[in-house]
Formats: sequence, C-alpha cells, structure tokens
Amino acid sequence: MTINTSRRGFLKGSAAAGVLLVIGATPDGAMAAGDAAAQLNPFVKIGENGRVVAIIKHFEKGQGPATGLSTLIAEEIGVRMDQIDYEFAPSNPELYANLAFGQIQGTGGSTAMANSFMQYRQAGAAARAVLIDAAANAWNVDAASLEIVDGEVTDGGNAAPIGDFVAAAAELDAPAEPTLKAPDQWRLIGNPDVRRLDSAIKGNGTAMFAMDVYLPNQMIAMLARPPQTGGLVTGFDDSEAQTVAGFIRAATLPNNTAVAVYAENTWAAMQARDLLEVEWDMTNAETRDSAQIKDEILAALDGGAEYNVLQNDPAPMDQAATVIEETFYFPLLAHAAMEPLNCTIEANEDGGITLHDGAQMPTGPHMALAQIFELPMDKVRINTMLAGGSFGRRATPTADYQVEAGLAFIITDRTRPVKLVWSREDDMRGGYYRPAFGHKVRVGLSDEGEIVAWDHRIAGQSIMKGTAFEAFAVHDGVDHSSVEGVADTPYTIPGFHVGLTDTKKATSTLWWRSVGHTHTAYAMEVMMDMAARAAGRDPVEFRLAHLGDSTDQLRKAEVLRLAAEKGNWGNAPDGHSQGIAVHKSFGSFVAEIVEISGDATTGVQIERVTCVVDCGIAVNPDVIKAQIEGGVGYGLGHAMRDEITLTGGVVDQYNFPDYEPLRIGDIGAIETHIVPSAEAPTGIGEPGTPPAAPALANAIADAGQVVAVLPMVNSGVAFV
Repeated sequence: MTINTSRRGFLKGSAAAGVLLVIGATPDGAMAAGDAAAQLNPFVKIGENGRVVAIIKHFEKGQGPATGLSTLIAEEIGVRMDQIDYEFAPSNPELYANLAFGQIQGTGGSTAMANSFMQYRQAGAAARAVLIDAAANAWNVDAASLEIVDGEVTDGGNAAPIGDFVAAAAELDAPAEPTLKAPDQWRLIGNPDVRRLDSAIKGNGTAMFAMDVYLPNQMIAMLARPPQTGGLVTGFDDSEAQTVAGFIRAATLPNNTAVAVYAENTWAAMQARDLLEVEWDMTNAETRDSAQIKDEILAALDGGAEYNVLQNDPAPMDQAATVIEETFYFPLLAHAAMEPLNCTIEANEDGGITLHDGAQMPTGPHMALAQIFELPMDKVRINTMLAGGSFGRRATPTADYQVEAGLAFIITDRTRPVKLVWSREDDMRGGYYRPAFGHKVRVGLSDEGEIVAWDHRIAGQSIMKGTAFEAFAVHDGVDHSSVEGVADTPYTIPGFHVGLTDTKKATSTLWWRSVGHTHTAYAMEVMMDMAARAAGRDPVEFRLAHLGDSTDQLRKAEVLRLAAEKGNWGNAPDGHSQGIAVHKSFGSFVAEIVEISGDATTGVQIERVTCVVDCGIAVNPDVIKAQIEGGVGYGLGHAMRDEITLTGGVVDQYNFPDYEPLRIGDIGAIETHIVPSAEAPTGIGEPGTPPAAPALANAIADAGQVVAVLPMVNSGVAFV
C-alpha cells in the first residue's frame, strides 16, 4: 500500500477537495516553520510540543478503534500511549475510505482494524522516517544510527524530542514503502497493559457524545412519525401544542414522512409533540401482525417462487439411518443502543452547513445533505462525535435520521441550528430492525453416527436488496448476509444442501451486531449438538470430527479445543449443565461454553461463560476482551427475552421495561482467552455475539429442552 509521499502534494490535493483537515499550512500548501502542528500524512499530525495526533477514520461507538489505530501509529513512530491523542477524520472517502467498502468512508462489519492495520502502521512508519531524516540532517549523522524512543530521537549520544524536528520533517518526502517494525520490536501492539484512550474522559464526564452538542441559539426538533411503516402526513393541528412553554412551531417535512416540532428545549419538544393531532394516509402502511409475518416466513421454508439454491451436494436424505430435524424462528430485534439517535445541523458563514453527528457512515449523509441543500460536497462538513453505541443502527443505507435533520433544517430560515433528538420510544419504534428469519434443518446420520446429508432451508427479509449495497452484497439473487455462517461454514458436511427464500419486509431491515450470523450460528450450532446427541457422541468431539485441515478448519478446531480445556468441559458441578458453540464470523473464530444451573422449568441461571477467540494479531488485548464480553452479553440478553412484535403493523414495545436488556446479575462470570497468532488482524466488535445464544441453548438442551423459537422465554424457558 502506498500512502501520500509528498507533504506538499498532499496539502494541495486536500485543498482541491475542499477538506479542512490541514493544520499548520500556508495558503500555497507549504509547511511554515514554527507552525503549531504538522500533518505528515493523512493519518498523523505532530505538534512542536511532540504530541502526536492520530487521525481516526473509523468512528468510536465503544468498540475501540480510537485506541487501536492510535496504538499502531504510536508503535511505529516510537511514542508512548500517553504521548498520543486522536481526532476523528473529516468526511473524505478519497483519503479515508474503508478499504473493505470501496469508495465509502464508514465503520461496520468489524472491519476497522482488519482494513486499517497496515495503513496506519505505514502512516506511523512514514512519519518516523521523515522525523529521523530531519534529525540526521540537523546533527549531520547517518539516519540509520537513529531511533525514536518514548518520543525522543536518539543515537545513544544525541537526544531531542521529536517536536524539535517537526517543521523540517514536514518539508521532506516520506518513503512510499516505509520500513515497518518487526513483531519482536513491538512494545505496544499486543501489550495487555495498554488501556483505552477514551476511558478517562468517559469516566469523568468530559467526553463529548453527539447528544452532548449544544450550539448557541439552537432549536430542538422532535418528529411525530406514523405509527406504522409507510404512513404519510396529510395534515396536522398544533393548537394544543402552542400552549406549551418553549414551543416554537410545527411543520410537515418536505417528504411528508413526519411532522417536525421545534422548541427551545427537549422537554418542551416532547410535550408539544404529544399534543399534536396528525392526520395520516395509511394506504401503503404495514398492517400485518407478528403472527402473520411468522407464518409467512415458516411457510416459505417449504420453498417459494424465489427459492435460490446455494449448494446442492449429492447425497439424498433417504440414505440416512437416522434423520433429525428442527424448525427455528428468530424475531425482529431492535438495536437498543444506550444513546438514542440524534444529530445537530447548522449553517456556516461560507454558505455551507455542518452536521455534528456520531457518524458511522459519513459518506451517505454527506452526499444526501449535499443533494438536499443543493451544495457542492466541499460545502458540507461532518463533525464526527463519539456515539453511545450503535450495533449497526447509525449506519442506515438511507441516512435516515441525518436526512430528517436536513429536512427539518432546510424548512427553517437557517439562522438557528437545529438539533434533532429521538426519544428512547422513538428509537425502539423507529422501524429499523434485525430482520425476522426462519430455518428448517434436516440432518441425516449413518448407522455409525456420521453426517451423510444436511438439508438447510432459510427464509427471511433481505437487508441488502434495494439498497446502495446491493451491487456487491447480492449475487445471483442471493443476499449473502441472509446465509452467511451457513453457506460458507468451515465444517466439512457431506450432502450439504442450502437454499434461501426472501419474504416481504415488515419494516426497514438493517444489519444488527453480527448481521446474518445472529441467526445462522444459532441454527448451525444447535443442530450440531442435536446431531451429536442423536449419534451418542460428545458435542466437542463430534464438531472436531467435521473439521479438516484447511487453515479455517484448523483455527476453528483450536479455539474449540482451548475452550473445552479452559471451560472444564464435561466436568460441570452437580446441578450444572454445559453448552458449547463455535463460529467463524468477520474473519475471526470464537468458541464459547455456557455453564448454567437449573433448567427451563425451575429457572436457568448463567453461572459462567468461557470464551476463546482467535482474531489474528491481538493489537489491544484489553479492548478485545471487552468486546468479547460485550458481544456475549448482547447475544445472550436478546436471545433470552427480547423481540419486536407488531399488532396491525404497530410496534408493541416502547422502552426497556418491555424490551429488557441483559442485567449484570444474569451472568455469574465471563472469562476470555485470546489465541496467540501471527495472522493479520480480523474483526472483534461482532464475533463474540453469534456463539453466545447457541451455547446457552445447548446448555439448556443438556438440561432437558431444545429451544428452537426465540426469544427463549417464548419457548417456556424461565430465567432466575
């Protein structure tokens, strides 16, 4: 990979693109001696005080890229973690595109570290090279004799802070392929003592999340949206709303999807909105109940007009001595992040606008707002803030809430900033959910207990079809996110048949933490356990018997064996049951053992969860452990109790009392073990989620009951 090698060329290119990210540049693009900071390449800035700033192209919603990518730069330059800061990159896909997404700048799919590992190491190494060259020139010594240690350039005799060489370094051309440090030189990468850069500010309350934005003279806008997906505004009466102190006005958005209520503060906006009387055109609105949607999906498992066969290995089921089968159902799920959706938009003095947002996919809202305001792209700026979670919700292909903010702002006189705020109830009923899916699986076993046939039918609502991502995510009519984890399983399965039927969407479907793996891992791993029990074999041994010697299979087998060892597999205390699941997602391999006490009838208590992860090079072990723990909790909590249901097309759930998150007391302990690896880093934000629910289900099955319909409470499972 080649980074921008010319400082002057980079500055001129940035100016041409209209991106305001150059610090310390003269109008002609040259670096002026004495400037406060030099941007040595698109990812690194260094001030005269020696402070390094990492420019982070992936937004931070709690998953750790601000620390991880800063670690790579700090490692390669040679500074300590207390000598580096970070800031989020501006919206500019030419410089900051996600390499896994093409020409789109965004965060998702657990790609932050995977696509940026070499890019950020090279950026840090290039900065180190020009700093050392500048010092060598100043001292008239051989650059090869110099190194940077704890922010100082030294040759063992001379020593000076890197800030002394910033101005001179900015005049030099960086190497196109800088020399990277070897793994035996790493002091930060892989160091379990490296802690997150954002922990202190989040702990002391100084962190600025998108919800914390307060601009002088701003208005709060809240929207009255239709109760069912697809409704449109035909009129409204705000007579009662006008009695609320702080109410400013109400207006229908230009696309007739909602009525915007403007007020001086959030409470006034909420109160005024509740007093609106809105008339809706529900001609094209969703009117189905959840039971009807479920019936349609389950019926589609028997085949449909759009049934697509992905794999059809020869080995008919009638050759099996024993056939086991199960039908699974997975309901709609909300993302339920702690920070509801929000963003703020304001006019700039140059005629442009700025969006302040926890921007997960800045390219989408950047383009959408440019169209709404009929502005060139360089007149639309996005200030990316911290976000209090997302789990995929802030990355809609339609840039839905940013478009709402733009429409709410454009119909004002634009003299006052507008902050769009969603309530928790708005967020829960917002219409973007993990789609509902069904699986019908039949597994044929030989007399010896070997798999001879596996028939796997999937039906559900496509996420990618009809979006900007369809071109690369949908092939031969199949949305791969609907079948990932089944169609590409590392297991060696004879007689493997996989097919997919798309069903009508009840809402706007959206990726949810681990996307299709949320349901495919459950179906695969519960069926593997059922097959093992039918064959009279140990579930771990049975899985290992279906893993060969390919790289993926060996890595999957390794995490499985280590989990069995660390989780004391097969030796649970009296009254306890164990379940195991292992899954590959986003390039990473995770095995989890859930140990429970009790059973489905008397009440299940999760006593212990043991996790083993192979995610390639572990850049920040502390972050990895936190993400695995969070992923486990997220996966378990939703599988245990949660679903989004519709009555006549209206969402029934409204807040955490009836969409209950996992609580601390639900899990006794979680321990995570990281497999040492020299493989390139892979995803970590999502891979902890897929194995969690099936491991719990298998523990419950070990105690006596197979759970095929989620949430588990709907299958009669009680939790202590």
